[in-house]
Amino acid sequence: MTNQQIIGFIGLGVMGGPMCRNVAKKHAGRVLMLDREPGAIAALSDTKAEAAANLEALAAAADVIFLSLPGGPQVEAVCAAIQASAKPGTVVVDLSTTPVSVARDVGKRLKAAGFDFADAPVARTREAAQRGELSIMVGADAGVFARVKPLLDYIGSDVTHCGEIGCGQVVKLINNALVFENTLALAEMMVVGERAGVAPETLLGAVAKGSGDSFVLRNHGMKAMLPRSFPEKAFPPEYVLKDLDYMLQLAADMGLQPNVTQLARRTYDAACRHGLSGRYFPGVIEFVESGGLADDGKKTK
Repeated sequence: MTNQQIIGFIGLGVMGGPMCRNVAKKHAGRVLMLDREPGAIAALSDTKAEAAANLEALAAAADVIFLSLPGGPQVEAVCAAIQASAKPGTVVVDLSTTPVSVARDVGKRLKAAGFDFADAPVARTREAAQRGELSIMVGADAGVFARVKPLLDYIGSDVTHCGEIGCGQVVKLINNALVFENTLALAEMMVVGERAGVAPETLLGAVAKGSGDSFVLRNHGMKAMLPRSFPEKAFPPEYVLKDLDYMLQLAADMGLQPNVTQLARRTYDAACRHGLSGRYFPGVIEFVESGGLADDGKKTK
């Protein structure tokens, strides 16, 4: 039955577009797609995915609905519309990054109305999304996870059941906070190393052979920070701030005050105000080179 289910996909952005493409390529049944940007739909015109007339039509037809949306408010609004139009038993799989509380609240409301829900945020790069090799962290009942796992395999090479609804978001927020913090630490050390006389490419090559190696070093460091390649329409600092705010909210709910995360948020916020806005977030290295928070403090006094 899985192969013949009708899949709906809402949100065809930087990550959603490649994910929907892989679903359309690998799923035997119909795939319906929806996005507010006509260009995002046109970009998938070479696939079998069908443009839905509107959200209500997609919700009424689909057996499983994937969401890839900017954040919590959008997920809440779209799920409310789905609840009003979908047939009982429909599964909603949220691939977005949202606050844990939003995932759990949405899950409760959908369950009470006769629907199933899984929070399944994704990690790794846009290139990984294009290859269908994302890491997907899933919060769902065991039965729901078993139902959606074969579909998630279309877009991910590593699909982990993290626990009940909301646990996928817990793991994703921790993953992202570690990436953003590691990127900032790497930026600082690259600037220190270069000013101390070590060429950045030599530094990264040597550290990659030692215990300081990391995904951030090999991906963000070598591919973006070293060549100073920070394209627009990649993951911008505005998204970093959103995810760090979600992480800080979760930590506060758990009675913790994560000082490193707070420092990272302050730094990305300042970098956003001083030229990084809209650009790929590893560009924070340019903010560090310019004096970072010390200079920002002087400018804002």
